[in-house]
Amino acid sequence: MTDLVTRPGAEEVPTEVIDAPPPPGTTAPGDGDGNSPSLAWAPAEPAPRKRHLALWIGIPAGIAVVALVTSSLLLIAPGTSIAGVPVGGLTPGAAADAVQNQLAGTTVVLVGAEGDPEITGAELGATVDARALADRAFSEHPMWNPTTWYADPSSAAVGIDADAATAALRAAAPDLYADPVDATITFDAATATYIATPAEPGTGVDIESVRLALQAALADGDTRVELDATPAVVAATTSTATADASAASLNTMLDSAGFYVGTERTVPIDRAVAASWISVEPTGEGTFEITADAAAIEPAVAGLAPLVNRPAEDGTVVTDSTGDVLREVAAGMSGRELGDTSTVASDFAAQLSSGNAAFALPVTEVAPVITTLFRRIEVNLSEQRAYLFENEQVVQSWYISSGKDGFNSSTGDFRIQAKLASQNMGNPDLTKAPYYYTQNVPWVMYYNGDEALHGAYWHNNFGNQMSHGCINMPVDAAAFAYTWAPMGTEVSVHY
Repeated sequence: MTDLVTRPGAEEVPTEVIDAPPPPGTTAPGDGDGNSPSLAWAPAEPAPRKRHLALWIGIPAGIAVVALVTSSLLLIAPGTSIAGVPVGGLTPGAAADAVQNQLAGTTVVLVGAEGDPEITGAELGATVDARALADRAFSEHPMWNPTTWYADPSSAAVGIDADAATAALRAAAPDLYADPVDATITFDAATATYIATPAEPGTGVDIESVRLALQAALADGDTRVELDATPAVVAATTSTATADASAASLNTMLDSAGFYVGTERTVPIDRAVAASWISVEPTGEGTFEITADAAAIEPAVAGLAPLVNRPAEDGTVVTDSTGDVLREVAAGMSGRELGDTSTVASDFAAQLSSGNAAFALPVTEVAPVITTLFRRIEVNLSEQRAYLFENEQVVQSWYISSGKDGFNSSTGDFRIQAKLASQNMGNPDLTKAPYYYTQNVPWVMYYNGDEALHGAYWHNNFGNQMSHGCINMPVDAAAFAYTWAPMGTEVSVHY
């Protein structure tokens, strides 16, 4: 049969009556005699769901483990320090901040200065490449690698801003400072020379000693360090050596100052005038700057033309039949014309600023006309006459006396090989060849061994053979030929 069994808070559920004994250890409802009506047992209540408490407790623990592992991948190992600053357990960024902050807060005490003033690293412009150091510390000593824990501290190079440090130190301890005096350069008009005035050193705090003190404090993990405040020598920005060298360079410029055509200083410039064009000023960086005034140079440029321009001078040369020059009668000289000078003043000013006082002028050369004179001597033994040719035109001709029979003059084409204004000929011992001796033979020109053209003052029988092989000429004719014919002049002797 079907019946309804209810339990508090439960819906009525129809069930079938089952004739079955009660569960062990229970009794069926009724009068206990076994004859009571049979009742159906309601189904047992569903088993309660298991509570996974351990799981809910384990999840946060797992997250914590993951977080711990993750953080170990981002943090610097315990026991790591950078220049005395502990950075273990920090990220590289936090470590960099810690190092820089400690340096910035480190105090330098100037012991011995009035009031023992104190200056911080920040006021001194102290810096350190903290981020690079932190990144390296993390790279070499990560937390996840226990073998890198508690490593030896790394060092750090401290930098310092010299200008900021000097300003802070001067403000804190003015009694330690005396300004140096830079070397200078002036032009002395009396000697027309640039003169250097020596520099004078000053005093102040040695910036490098401050930097080293900060670096030592950072390395030791100290935030306070004492430094002996004994004044140090402070060199001038512009040294005596620099001024001496610059003055010497300027004086060298004055020595060569001028307008040049080629290597010729065509228009020299007075030293004082050149110096008046130039300004010499210190740069503030230990050197001198040279500038020049183009407007001051312009009047000198305006007067250049008559000093530079010149006409060509023609020349004359004596040559042989091949064109080789035997003598330069007049050398000849090129002429020149000054070119465009519109930019000369500004160009020269720029050149002076670079240290060069020799200005090359723009000029046009005018070549000279060179006249060539081809000269030769011809001796006609049949005519007993000598001819002087210039460019194949006879310019002079005289009777001569050639070698008499037995001493006949040689024929052929020769060149003058030697010239003597006067010479004794023959042998003073007339018992020996050539059995004659003539003193002071004038205007001698040898052309073939011992045969020569020369003057003969001892006879006047020209046009006839008279000599021992030489060509005798009237003295005045020989003098003319001697002057007219250079060494190497061609001599032709023929019948």
